[in-house]
Amino acid sequence: MKKPKVRVRPDTGEAREVVCSGEFDMDSVGQLAEACVRDTGDPRVLVVDVSQVSFADSSFLNVLIRVNNSGPLTLAGPLPSQLRRLLEMTGALPLFDVRDDDAGAV
Repeated sequence: MKKPKVRVRPDTGEAREVVCSGEFDMDSVGQLAEACVRDTGDPRVLVVDVSQVSFADSSFLNVLIRVNNSGPLTLAGPLPSQLRRLLEMTGALPLFDVRDDDAGAV
C-alpha cells in the first residue's frame, strides 16, 4: 500500500490547492478531510490535485462530495483510471469540475 499523503500548497489568493498522493481508504481519508476544511464564507475555489492518487474508495469520494457541497471545488488531474471508474460507476463524475490537464492546477 502506498502511504497516503496530503499537502496544502502555499496560498495563491485565487484558489487553495490540496495535493493528494497514494492510497486512500476509510482509515486514511481524515487527512484529506482536514486539509479541505473551509473558512466560513471563503469564496475561493478549492483545487484538489488527485493525479497521484493510486487508490480511492467510497470514503474518499464521500469527502469530495461533502467538500463540493460546501463551496467551489475543482479536481485537477489527469484523473487516475481507478478514481475515474469510481466516479463513473457511482454517477458522481458530473458533480465535479474536472480539469484533466496540468493547466487545471492553480
